[in-house]
Amino acid sequence: MGLTTNLIRATEKDSPFWMVVLHGLGDSMDGYQWMPDQMKLPWLNYLMVNAPDPYFGGYSWFDIQGDHEEGIVRSRLLLFETLEAFLQAEGVNSTDLFVFGFSQGCVMTLETGMRFSRPLAGLIGVSGFIHRPESLLNEAQPHARDHRFLLTHGSRDPLIAHEPVKQQVDQCRQAGYQMEWKVFPKEHTLYGEEELQVFRAFLQERRKAAEAGNAEAGI
Repeated sequence: MGLTTNLIRATEKDSPFWMVVLHGLGDSMDGYQWMPDQMKLPWLNYLMVNAPDPYFGGYSWFDIQGDHEEGIVRSRLLLFETLEAFLQAEGVNSTDLFVFGFSQGCVMTLETGMRFSRPLAGLIGVSGFIHRPESLLNEAQPHARDHRFLLTHGSRDPLIAHEPVKQQVDQCRQAGYQMEWKVFPKEHTLYGEEELQVFRAFLQERRKAAEAGNAEAGI
C-alpha cells in the first residue's frame, strides 16, 4: 500500500542526496512546500510524505489520545514500505538519504533512525519525543549507533515539554547513540532562520561524511 508522496527534485541535477520530510499532526506534505526554497541547498532532493490517517483537513501518524503504540507501529510499517519502494524506484543509496520530521513526524524520524533496516545519512527531529525509549533501545538496528541525530526543541513549547524529552535523549546518549540536542526560545514551531541554519550546517556536514564514505566504498 505505502503512503502518498511527492518528489521535489534538486536544482543541482543528478545530485544523489534526498531528504524525507515528515509533517506533524493535522498538517500534510503541502505544509512543507516552502522547504526547498528556504533551506537553500541546491544539492538536496526532497521526498514529501503524507501520514496515513485523515485528521481535520490534514493527516496524523498516530492517535494523540491513549497509547500511541498501535498507531506508531502501523505508520512505521507503512513508512518503511514507502521508503524501500522509493529507494528501489529511484536507485538511491540509503546512505544518501536524510530524514526530517516535526512533532509527530519527529517521533517517526526517531523510529526510522533506530529501526529502519538500512543505514541513513542523518536524521533531524524537531519538537517531538521518543516513544518508549527502553523498547526502542532494545530493538534498535546495530547500524543505528552510527547514525547522527539532530534533535531540536522549544523551551516554551506548550504541547510537548522539553525537559522530559531531554531526559529521553540523555537515556539514548548514555546507551551510545549519537544525538545532538538543541533548545531554542520558541513554542511548538520552527525558530525561523536561526534554526534553519542549524539544519543546514548539520546536513552539509553529514553530506561530506556520506561522500567520503561513498568514495571509500567505491560507490
